[in-house]
Amino acid sequence: MASPMIAPSILSADFARLADEAAAVAGSDWLHVDVMDAHFVPNLTLGLPVVESLLKATDIPLDCHLMIDNPERWAPPYAEAGAYNVTFHAEATDDPRSVARDIRAAGAKAGLSIKPGTPIDPYLEILKDFDTLLIMSVEPGFGGQSFMPQVLDKARTIRKLVDSGELTLLVEIDGGINASTIEQAAEAGIDCFVAGSAVYGASDPGEAVRKLRAQAALASHHLTLSV
Repeated sequence: MASPMIAPSILSADFARLADEAAAVAGSDWLHVDVMDAHFVPNLTLGLPVVESLLKATDIPLDCHLMIDNPERWAPPYAEAGAYNVTFHAEATDDPRSVARDIRAAGAKAGLSIKPGTPIDPYLEILKDFDTLLIMSVEPGFGGQSFMPQVLDKARTIRKLVDSGELTLLVEIDGGINASTIEQAAEAGIDCFVAGSAVYGASDPGEAVRKLRAQAALASHHLTLSV
């Protein structure tokens, strides 16, 4: 059995000290990077130059979550730069399969993200073309929002398809994940947990990662802590 994956979100880190903030969560599975363009979402964060700098500063695989318009144009360069996983939003393109193919061809895993209000059923047919499904448990665009437990029905649906062998997919969740919410997400079948303020708001971010991973393992039906 695999271990729960924890992906600290640098949206909650100190942007003036990103290399140090990445080092503070050594041992994390992924480092989650929220890219926002002030179009698809109202906020503006960072882009490819910062990702390229982070890649030089850390060995933690980068999990780039593109909350942007026109992923057809902008997603492949993140893969070419060396990001491990590049996720874009289903709502941002009419041809998600094509974007996934381009991301994979550029050397990264391809992820599809859906907003809390977006139903999963219309996308079930194309998920075999993806490596990751990122379920948003808050509205994309801002950190620090409250967890929306109603999205966990999507996770349960996908977990059944993965467990039955119909899909080979990593199920990730992003938004409001902390010590009070991670267990219900784990119980619903999540593999990878994005955590922002729960990690970077802690006095010891590395220890926060370890505690969240242990919590998720205790609640999960399909994950365990590695010995």
